[in-house]
Amino acid sequence: MHPAASLQFERMIDEYARWRAVPDRERSPAPSWWWGSAMEVHGVNEPMTAEWCATLGLPEHSTFSTGANVIFEAMAGETLVPWPYDFPRKAAPPDPTVRDLHPQPSDDSAFQP
Repeated sequence: MHPAASLQFERMIDEYARWRAVPDRERSPAPSWWWGSAMEVHGVNEPMTAEWCATLGLPEHSTFSTGANVIFEAMAGETLVPWPYDFPRKAAPPDPTVRDLHPQPSDDSAFQP
């Protein structure tokens, strides 16, 4: 397997562990950016490290392909894609008492000849 695919998969497993640590009600939807990393190793029948297997809740010596299936199952049925700032926990709803400041027309008179 290409080292870049392994590195991306490792990053995804770390994110998956942080995501699973958040209680279900507060957890964001599974992020779609995992898709590419999971697809890259889907079908790879090399065994993962014991640490990665444990993180994904799989028995030791599970393959990368099996690990990718865990990620696909996490994303199954998701209809919303979280923004990066909404990951791994849903962002708190905005405070209704705070109003956004809208851009104001600029005063360019200082730059007029």
